Amino acid sequence: MSAKRQGFADRRKTCGYSQESFAEAINTNRSTVHRWEAGTADPQPYQRPAIAKALNVTQEELEILLHGTSEQSRANLFNAQTEPPNDDEFEAWELMRRVAASDVGTETLNRLEKSFDDLAMAYPITPPQQLLQHVRKHSAYVSRLLDSRKTLNEHRRLLVVGGWLSLFGATLHIDLKQEGAATAKLQTAVALAKQAEHSEIQAWCLETEAWRVLTSGDYSRAVQLSQAAQAIAPPGSSALIQSTAQEGRARARLGQAKETYTAIDRVQKLSGALQQPDTPEHHYQYDPAKALAYTATTLAWLGDRGAEPYAREVIVRLQPSTDITKWPRRVASANIDLALVLLKDDRLDEACDSASKAILSGRVVPSNHWRALEVVKAVEARQLPEASDLRDAYQGMKSIGH
Repeated sequence: MSAKRQGFADRRKTCGYSQESFAEAINTNRSTVHRWEAGTADPQPYQRPAIAKALNVTQEELEILLHGTSEQSRANLFNAQTEPPNDDEFEAWELMRRVAASDVGTETLNRLEKSFDDLAMAYPITPPQQLLQHVRKHSAYVSRLLDSRKTLNEHRRLLVVGGWLSLFGATLHIDLKQEGAATAKLQTAVALAKQAEHSEIQAWCLETEAWRVLTSGDYSRAVQLSQAAQAIAPPGSSALIQSTAQEGRARARLGQAKETYTAIDRVQKLSGALQQPDTPEHHYQYDPAKALAYTATTLAWLGDRGAEPYAREVIVRLQPSTDITKWPRRVASANIDLALVLLKDDRLDEACDSASKAILSGRVVPSNHWRALEVVKAVEARQLPEASDLRDAYQGMKSIGH
């Protein structure tokens, strides 16, 4: 044992502690106490008040035990009855210890945050049912950690990552048309975001609800929710751009051309000011390709033929191969947008081909089935020979989705 730490061990024994009982008294483990006494490690600053209290020494005397001084000083320390610190001093030490005490840890939080990012990046190409399994496990773990000892900073980080996971879970439930679960998850996300004072998550919650009511046909409510999201979203954030794009889509469904074009212009200006993100596939990070996709959909819903070049560019940029089962979700949506425009121009064969590929790709989630159905009904209304096959493909997709 290091000569410098012999005094520390002697004092522990004088106070009646074994290494194990001393470790328990100061909320650490025996191997840590052993390293302190061996001189291979030092106690952390937040641990020292508790150590001093357990050994009935002052902070200065603890430094002597840890780092050594003259033999006479050490002898005086053990042979003299030292005056214990007063209550105020102990209270200050205890507060410092409690603030710094944690069963969570930075590494755990880093891994949770990375796991959320990984899930959000997998969203475009992974079935929502599969992602939900991971979201449930991570959310349950966050819930357990919230009951653990943690620092104030760790508590806020847990609230934030829990808010993101709940929001993402709500999105997946909406994709699957699981309305009750979606509502519960959104309410949880809002509560956690408010506790953490995280305005971006709150804005995303409003934008997500705007999308849900839009898919159910309540376009006016979708406009209101999108505007509410814009009002609280941080300047220049992805939430601000996405909620602006959502407003544009809702106004297109209402047939409000002027307001729709204004929203499209705002989205293009906002997204044009963004740098290309490192992870453009991340569901909660906006990028230029997303602006193209939303413009294509918005113009297609407005009946504007200008949607065609946007839809084609999305397909060229994001289509990884001719294998439609490997398409990201945005490519399937762009093909539906393209089909709507081509039908308007009586390019019927190409329109049916685009619609069929989108439906058979497996990338159209239940919340978007209505978009595919619009194309199917338009083809049926024209009594095209492809209508029967397209309807069969749609019914097959719908049965798998549910």
